[in-house]
Amino acid sequence: MNQPALRKQLADGTNQLGLDLSEAQLNKLMDYLALLQKWNKVYNLTAIRDPQEMLVKHLLDSLAIVPHMQGRRWIDVGTGGGLPGIPLAICFPQNQVDLLDSNSKKTRFLVHAKAELGLVNTQVFHTRVEEYQPSELYDGVVSRAFASLQDMLHWTTHLLQSEGCWWAMKAQKEFEDYTNLPATVKIEAMIDLEVPGLNAERMLIKAVKTA
Repeated sequence: MNQPALRKQLADGTNQLGLDLSEAQLNKLMDYLALLQKWNKVYNLTAIRDPQEMLVKHLLDSLAIVPHMQGRRWIDVGTGGGLPGIPLAICFPQNQVDLLDSNSKKTRFLVHAKAELGLVNTQVFHTRVEEYQPSELYDGVVSRAFASLQDMLHWTTHLLQSEGCWWAMKAQKEFEDYTNLPATVKIEAMIDLEVPGLNAERMLIKAVKTA
């Protein structure tokens, strides 16, 4: 699929998601997709190689959570190639959206992407999540990479301020027991996501840190 067709699919997809993005934001998302595709050949950022598949399974999948996000300072833990963090940073230029990953190849790509895309509202941290001690706690921790919500809560609770939110992106077919969560955590919403062009179930879990 050529670039104009990909861009049209992106614009149509963001419209379906109810996002009001500018031409400049759409261009940045396309530039990010091109960077991901280029660096993936050498750095193996994602197993997906086809640009259209990347558009749907990475970009639109990440953008599907945009209408539900709240807060001003977020961190994307285990961000990999910048998903969903970079799309969030592009959609919310007024917010701080930091990116954390322990893989040096991936953070090298993220530093390059931040510079190329002019993302002044993000910082890249190359460290293990349990070793990162932010100078200011976050309003939200987001991830689409953690194997379980239990693990996400355990490894990231020190990053989140009281009343802050965890945003966990999940495939609905994943089964987890949410009855045995810490007393300081309350699941506030389990949101079904509709990703344009994706014939698969997706869900966003919103959990609140109550103390």
